[in-house]
Amino acid sequence: MKVHSYFSETGRDLIMEYIDSLTEDERIDALSVLECIEKDEFEEIFFKRWEKKIYEVYFRKHNRIFYVTVDKENIYLLHACRKQKNQTEKRIKIL
Repeated sequence: MKVHSYFSETGRDLIMEYIDSLTEDERIDALSVLECIEKDEFEEIFFKRWEKKIYEVYFRKHNRIFYVTVDKENIYLLHACRKQKNQTEKRIKIL
């Protein structure tokens, strides 16, 4: 399976930049997840369908990578982030 990363207009690989910013353990886990995707070993990773053809794969410490499947041979990475709880509700003060 061919994995295509997301590049900005200036040519930066935003997915790998995110992965490079992680701790060593998280980075190793992220690269392992990408390797499993590339080898079509989805039984080895935690993923779920998010919307239609969009999926999210999770790895160490609440990190996520979103991807889309276009066909059986190509996966496009869309976004990488750390899931955070929504703190807004706690900050809203009802007057």
